[in-house]
Amino acid sequence: MPVPSCGAGEVLVQVAACGICGSDVHGYDGSSGRRIPPIVMGHEAAGIVAAVGTDVRSVSLGDRVTFDSTVYCAKCGFCLRGEINLCEDRQVVGVSCAEYRRAGAFAEYIAVPEYILYRLPNSLSFADAAMLEAVSVALHAVKLSEVGGGETALVIGAGMIGLLVLQAALVAGCARVFVADVDATRLAMAATLGAELTLHASEAALISEILRLTDGHGVDLVLEAVGRDETVATAIECVRKGGTVTLIGNIASQVSMPLQKVVTRQIRLQGSCSSAGEYPEAMELVSSGRIKVAPLISAIAPLSDGPMWFERLHSREPNLMKVILDPRDRGQNA
Repeated sequence: MPVPSCGAGEVLVQVAACGICGSDVHGYDGSSGRRIPPIVMGHEAAGIVAAVGTDVRSVSLGDRVTFDSTVYCAKCGFCLRGEINLCEDRQVVGVSCAEYRRAGAFAEYIAVPEYILYRLPNSLSFADAAMLEAVSVALHAVKLSEVGGGETALVIGAGMIGLLVLQAALVAGCARVFVADVDATRLAMAATLGAELTLHASEAALISEILRLTDGHGVDLVLEAVGRDETVATAIECVRKGGTVTLIGNIASQVSMPLQKVVTRQIRLQGSCSSAGEYPEAMELVSSGRIKVAPLISAIAPLSDGPMWFERLHSREPNLMKVILDPRDRGQNA
């Protein structure tokens, strides 16, 4: 690929780390419809400023940076309210769909608008910085859940987002966080990251155990990080009257739900999409160690090994969580 040109208000970034997202894996097999070839994928990235376009003032050559995955118009009603993830003209780095095509960061260089860039603290490695996009997604979901402090929460799904949501819920003030999954190794990770209790159960068995643990009432908040019929229905059964179910996962495009229970028990269903300005908070929390990302990184590998890692992720290899690709020479450190 040729080095991208750097237009007015844009910054050319030499990519030092880019994480393989689950959405990229779905793009790899064509199932998402959001990575129509030809496209350079990759949106969880960090690197070094290699060039700046005219009118760029906030960064200089050699600065260590990361960038938001969302490119927004800054003019529509949603953007003016700070809801940049809902922008009327929203584009995502590394996505190609019917509406637009924007090259991503599985490449040596990427050009991005200055206004989505953030300078990295020296204490944050490039590999850890490539996790900030996922951390911001978790922080956004918890923020939308309106945690007041002292809640008992249940996270359904101990994948990478679920494990980050667990930590974000604790940072926000939840007193107790349970994590449920059908993968024992992921639950072991959840335990090390602060879960009060891990539950190797699903559907009826999980509902029964949650009701037992809460004296039949249900938890205050369920953070659903899978997105299937059965997990959404289970989330609704596990929450108390007047509680909140925040929907983060979206593996299935449509799900059914027990509508009468939602209505008569006055349950709040809250969808959560991407993030909306949580990057600075994510950087502070990861830098301070209050949110830990290093345990979630399974491998840091050169970009040339990318096809092999995509295949391993697509085959759902056990114990494989986040893979970071580095397009620079092999001798350089992430």
